[in-house]
Amino acid sequence: MEFNLADLFESVVDAVPDVLAFVADGRRLTYRALDQRAARLAHHFAAAGIRPGDRIGLQLVNGSEYLEGMLACFKIRAVPVNVNYRYVAGELRYLYADAGLVGLVAHTRFVPAAEVALEALADRRVLLEVVESSQDAHGGLAAGWQDYEAALAGAAPTRDFPGRSADDLYCVFTGGTTGMPKGVLWRQEDIFFAAMGGGDPLSMGNYITAPEELAGRVLRPGIVSLAIPPFMHASGHWLAFSTMFGGGTVVTLPGGHFDPAEVWRLIDEERVNALVIVGDAMARPLLDELAANREDHDLSSLMAVGSGGALLSPSTKRRIAELLPGRVVADLFGSSETGQVGGEQAPDDPYGAPRLRVDARTDVLDDTLEPVVPGSGAVGRLARSGHVPIGYLGDPAKSAATFVEAGGRHWSLPGDLAVVEADGTITILGRGSLSINTGGEKVFPDEVEGVLKAHPDVVDALVVGVADDRLGQQVCAVVAFRPGHQFDLDELQGFCRGQLSGYKIPRRLAVVDEVRRSAAGKPDYPWASEVARQQGPAADAAR
Repeated sequence: MEFNLADLFESVVDAVPDVLAFVADGRRLTYRALDQRAARLAHHFAAAGIRPGDRIGLQLVNGSEYLEGMLACFKIRAVPVNVNYRYVAGELRYLYADAGLVGLVAHTRFVPAAEVALEALADRRVLLEVVESSQDAHGGLAAGWQDYEAALAGAAPTRDFPGRSADDLYCVFTGGTTGMPKGVLWRQEDIFFAAMGGGDPLSMGNYITAPEELAGRVLRPGIVSLAIPPFMHASGHWLAFSTMFGGGTVVTLPGGHFDPAEVWRLIDEERVNALVIVGDAMARPLLDELAANREDHDLSSLMAVGSGGALLSPSTKRRIAELLPGRVVADLFGSSETGQVGGEQAPDDPYGAPRLRVDARTDVLDDTLEPVVPGSGAVGRLARSGHVPIGYLGDPAKSAATFVEAGGRHWSLPGDLAVVEADGTITILGRGSLSINTGGEKVFPDEVEGVLKAHPDVVDALVVGVADDRLGQQVCAVVAFRPGHQFDLDELQGFCRGQLSGYKIPRRLAVVDEVRRSAAGKPDYPWASEVARQQGPAADAAR
């Protein structure tokens, strides 16, 4: 047995075969049942000619089929690839070709979009459709597609697979906040320790040292986690596998639809212990629903609320504490290139930038790749060492720029700028590519957004730079207000004064009905920049 994701999962199955592993859409699967369905799919893939290293796309909403697809690939040493189901034809063609897909598993509702991009699969060996009874967008199976459940029914549930390796690959495609998606390649051993718990289900830093130890770490009873982040993003993968490697139960929303009322109902019905969301974009509608209907819910099972993929603003954390007193509220910071880096702690300044508690494998490096001095105020790049990716799929130049050797260690530098405080915590300033240069001063959007979202009438906000002849760029706030509430630019600037330096205060305001974000809650900065360019009026009163 090795630190291989399939090997590790099977060891948990053997330890707790009859424990509930997955719940969604009326389907309830024990560990044994989930493993057998994944084994059937793996045999079907192998019969279709899928070999070690081949890549299979998963174009699916959250459901057991997503986890079955990942596990089936791992069982035969193939590589599952997450496909963003919001992509349109051109984006799908790019991803299919860039990933070198040889097969695809898709829900009914996504098959029409996939069909127009299939020519990008130069070597097409398997196409499986997860048929949805309530979704029949194209009147039956398209030519060349097979029914997913029929494929499973025709294959064996046995584990008679060749040996596997800790060096087998895990791949996650990430689009970040800008640019086309890129595939990040990891060894399975590295991603297990970097982002899937490392055999430490209580997150105490007590990782296993041999794969055979994992079964002994299984919790009885295990943690019940409600996974709101889409499995098509890394944070969704990490949550699901971290939960399962601890013998817990993964609960997902029916049909992959985010419905705040359904979230609170499921927490009560399934006795959920941990709710995991993505930043304010999910937290705020959840809290609005809870505030309006708190008496309808028990919620006594809920012990923790966590955010992965995007940090919660201080104002949102305060509101969670008010509505859900006594619960642990935690931010987990990381990226596809680093895994989980650390947890966020509230700074002394309630409007301050996110500050992380980190371990010895995280640092901030300057332009010469030397660690910055704690408390110096020097800005460097966040860096993670130890269990880090191999590189980007098919992009040696980008790999060489992001994954570097320094001080006898291998580092991942995902692009976040940061400073090290005197107490050793790390303050995250944001992606350098998103910083705004106004009159020679740098403004990081995250800091300004945190202040704006503290206003009770603001639902969501993004901050971008708009070209300016005198300053180079002006700071523009793209804001969505609560229904029936709105303020003008003067009021916005007045609210920001005393919390931000003058040059950071927005000089433009663009009002929108809704701030555009991905299904995982990540901001769409290109969209915000275009809205700001078209709509935001200037004001010179901010200085």
